[in-house]
Amino acid sequence: GYFILRPFLTPGVMGILFAAVAGVMVFISLDELLPTSRAYGKGHDSLYGLVAGMAVMAISLQLFQVAG
Repeated sequence: GYFILRPFLTPGVMGILFAAVAGVMVFISLDELLPTSRAYGKGHDSLYGLVAGMAVMAISLQLFQVAG
């Protein structure tokens, strides 16, 4: 399949595809995983974990931008 679609997979198309996949992953995590973890977990621990994960990703992106 890759060799057939290779001429159409420009950097712009790849960016759109990656953005769509990222959107699906965010939707699944917020719509399915977060409510389930809140139902089985204690209080706001799952929400704290979500915020901590976002903070770690933001800091790591900033560090990669500074280093590279």
